[in-house]
Amino acid sequence: MADELELLRRANPVPVDGPHYGDGPLDHTAERHLDRLLHERPAAPRRRTRLAWGLAATAVVTALVSALLLTGQTTAPAVAAPRPLVVQADSTPVPMARLAERAEQASPAGSPALRKGTHVQSWSLAMSDQDPPITLPQETIVRWNDDDSHTELVVATDPRHPGRPVLTDEGAEPRLVDDGHVLSRRTYPPSWSDAPPESPPPHDARGLHDYLEEAERAFLADHSQPLSTAELLDATRTLLDHWTLGPRESAALARLLADAEGLRPVGQITDRLGRRGQAYLYDGEDSRRMLIMDPADGAVLGLEQTFTRDDPRFGVKAGDVMMYSAWMR
Repeated sequence: MADELELLRRANPVPVDGPHYGDGPLDHTAERHLDRLLHERPAAPRRRTRLAWGLAATAVVTALVSALLLTGQTTAPAVAAPRPLVVQADSTPVPMARLAERAEQASPAGSPALRKGTHVQSWSLAMSDQDPPITLPQETIVRWNDDDSHTELVVATDPRHPGRPVLTDEGAEPRLVDDGHVLSRRTYPPSWSDAPPESPPPHDARGLHDYLEEAERAFLADHSQPLSTAELLDATRTLLDHWTLGPRESAALARLLADAEGLRPVGQITDRLGRRGQAYLYDGEDSRRMLIMDPADGAVLGLEQTFTRDDPRFGVKAGDVMMYSAWMR
């Protein structure tokens, strides 16, 4: 353990009052059970908890592989944890209902249609009750073929620091790898399901609500209550980890979120990929979720979740970034 900590110190000597180590994508399953993780103390000492992957299978895109794997390397690794995104102070918040109207009025001519599969850059916090938390950056591409087979590519990379080494805990041991290091590359045989989130999402708000509710129910103990706003946002993450939405589906999602209780507009923001968007906040009991949407067509650009209180068990503080996803076409 001492060797691992020394590796992290040599990798990026951050100031004492700086952010926690790391940068990386949260596993999909962990997104579902993070609250449980935060409140259940292990019965016995354990090694770092890797918040495991759950994004649906992804495809190998030759252009991306070439760009990632041929990137040069510098001596300064990109392991500093991302700071929470900050809303532009002098910006005017756009109500979600107005954004939904823009999305509905956006011309679909020439716009990409709904497509199964995803392209997402994500950061996730890996925690244990013994070691400092580290953030792990990954990029995932999922592509489905005409015969219902699909491919998945997951690489360790951080677009904020191209070419620098990236921190990973592949094999349960934190270490540095080259930018573009392939964590997994898989091809899956044909498969099909008519249940959400595998089935195509509806493009009307009421139908999409029922779809997301069914997708989220599998992770909930109490099926008698309607989805909370936090659960609705979690279901949105699940949706976008399986599908790249077209203009009609994006408009339906914006209209649905316009009625979400406690989701409030806060203003303009620049996401981690340099894109301008409108931010919407939801404050939960232990965490805050920030949804970032394209102001022109209502497409979801990103979703950030941060802690709202300290948790000494895992070495996290209020304001630390728990997870972040940035979806791309």
